[in-house]
Amino acid sequence: MCRIAGIVNFNKSISTKDWTSLQACSPILEKGGPDAEGLRRNDKSAFLHRRLSIIDTSEAANQPFLSLNGRYQLLFNGEIFNYKELYTSHLAPKNIRLKTASDTEVLLHLFIEYGTAALELLSGFFALCFYDTEEHKAIIARDRFGKKPLVIFEDEDRFIFCSEMKGLMAFDISRKINPIALQLYFQLNYLPPHLSMLQNVRKLSPGHYLEFSSNGITEKSFYSTKIRTEEYNKMSYDEAKKTLIDKMRISVRERMIADVPLGAFLSGGIDSSVVVALAAQETDKLNTFSIGYKDNPVFDETKFAKLVAKKYNTQHQVFYLEETDYKEELFNILDYLDEPFADSSAIPQFILCKKTKKEVTVALSGDGGDEVFAGYNKHKAEWMFRNNKSFSGFAKVTAPIWNALPKTRNSFLGNKVRQMNKFSKGAQLSMKDRFFRWCSILDQKESFNLFSEKTQSLIKVNKVDEIQSEYTQKIQNQDLNEFLLADLNLVLPGDMLHKVDMMSMANALEVRSPFLDYKVVDFAFSIPETYKIDKNLKKRIVQDSFRSMLPEEIYNRPKQGFEIPLLEWFRTDLHSFIFDDLLEKEFVESQGIFDYAEIERIRKKLMSNNPEYIQATIWALIVFQYWYKKYDVSIN
Repeated sequence: MCRIAGIVNFNKSISTKDWTSLQACSPILEKGGPDAEGLRRNDKSAFLHRRLSIIDTSEAANQPFLSLNGRYQLLFNGEIFNYKELYTSHLAPKNIRLKTASDTEVLLHLFIEYGTAALELLSGFFALCFYDTEEHKAIIARDRFGKKPLVIFEDEDRFIFCSEMKGLMAFDISRKINPIALQLYFQLNYLPPHLSMLQNVRKLSPGHYLEFSSNGITEKSFYSTKIRTEEYNKMSYDEAKKTLIDKMRISVRERMIADVPLGAFLSGGIDSSVVVALAAQETDKLNTFSIGYKDNPVFDETKFAKLVAKKYNTQHQVFYLEETDYKEELFNILDYLDEPFADSSAIPQFILCKKTKKEVTVALSGDGGDEVFAGYNKHKAEWMFRNNKSFSGFAKVTAPIWNALPKTRNSFLGNKVRQMNKFSKGAQLSMKDRFFRWCSILDQKESFNLFSEKTQSLIKVNKVDEIQSEYTQKIQNQDLNEFLLADLNLVLPGDMLHKVDMMSMANALEVRSPFLDYKVVDFAFSIPETYKIDKNLKKRIVQDSFRSMLPEEIYNRPKQGFEIPLLEWFRTDLHSFIFDDLLEKEFVESQGIFDYAEIERIRKKLMSNNPEYIQATIWALIVFQYWYKKYDVSIN
């Protein structure tokens, strides 16, 4: 796990200015790679590597990694878990000998021998650049599900890539805001995985590679998840349970390869408990970590985490958080964000990673289980819409009631009203529109209304619609797997994985997700929805497969999220910072992006008796305005 950056010029040599910028990029990326720095300048290319040492921590495995003759160079951020097997099967028969024990060296030789075909062999997560100095050819690639980021800037002379947007900011690039991304950010509170908030900057899509040569740049997919309906009836439910256990056991075992201390997050939910149960069977001593909430006992799941830890005799630590913990880290998080991202659960994620890093360098997590195996309330609601017409009818008829009642995430009853209001509105939409609405904080009109007339004129609504359609095109009313696939392509890389990568790298912690082994994911989309969800259970096959391994107490209870007390903060401690600084009238009007009348409406909504979920939009505004001021960007 590391951070990388590089420049590949089309025709001319690397300029002194760009080389200086690349060097300036190094301290910017240091938090994600504190163990070693590697810089290399060629004629038409230059590379930077910041290393977080995990496998073969010796200096010999530092990067950029060169072939013996110096012709080939590799820049690599991530882990390849099957590198030993790949060496035995693909390199040893060719009499290739290694000088390190690193996955990096194996990866270099795989590219030398097989080119882009090497990507299909890899089990792991990565962002990388393979460069041939003689032919001036580069291959840049991102892992199957977008666990590792890769941000790209292009102009007529050069191609620049980096693990983080803030690294690109070290270069002389345009800082103009992309109006389409702006609209979608305030809808979703995050960006779709291929978009950037800046014009001329984009992210390489998950499962894609980009090939650079004298013929130009071509981009291709080397992997995409497919719903394999032809395999739905190939195994019984009992056979599918056994298969899932076997695949997860292998995935967890592979992800425990490390030359540094390793542990696991343990929330008390099913997914992280499954990972811990399997990991504990692979080692005599497993460190596990949970967050507890002193000020919010209703959200505290540590008692369930402790049951799992006790069953498997893990070295368990609970970090009990208070409101002061969040406030102390708030500006550290805002400072680290290099692009607007407003999922507020990044705050406890940052704190968990910071505290966990004091004990280990690698942590296993249960990320991906909900998206792949139908674990969210929206999945249950969609299943009900498709399988229970009376529920759909009830939701439509009662929509005015739910819309009129007070809604909040901060109480059980208010949250239920909020959910029913969301479901009732979804019942009136097409499946595709419903999916995108349930991924969003605001609908398209609500988001559009935030902006000034000038900004609205720059937003091409048809382009926004095209991007939404891109992520919903596979939803064709076949079964719920279509909904899950859309989640895998949009929400997982755009929100969940992006959040975990940022907050873990801010603390030099590597997080590995066994549920996102591509063999587990491929299996998940080869079984019917009935194996994943029914009228009684979400994530049915996960719950049933591992029931004998887990304490019964963690079953048959509602899925608990946690709401940071943003509403109260925004009304009190942070009110002046928000409305007298970031959203002060004169500044907003000079900025020209937002409609101040809408900002004032939001402020009044915040202070009303029915704030609904306005704090999410205010948090999105805070993050955006803080970023806007820090990086001196503009809308025109």
